[in-house]
Amino acid sequence: MAGWSKKVNETSNTLDLERGVFTYKSPSRIAESLKQSAERSSRRKTTPFQSTMSMLNFYINRAGRSLQEERRKVLEQAKVELRRLHR
Repeated sequence: MAGWSKKVNETSNTLDLERGVFTYKSPSRIAESLKQSAERSSRRKTTPFQSTMSMLNFYINRAGRSLQEERRKVLEQAKVELRRLHR
């Protein structure tokens, strides 16, 4: 991440994410990592589910049109996995 989004992740009430979490090939591995980060975090202000979905959406939105379709599909599937994990 570059610029202001990196600063946001380092200084705001965001989660401490596993390095490279958004590059994993497995949607379930992404979801599990995000869930663990949310459960461990002392900085989050919402529920673990809301925090994980917010971080995933933040990443997808910041990547915008430069996000390859295949990667977008994996990340969208990670949202489905997050919903399943947080039931």
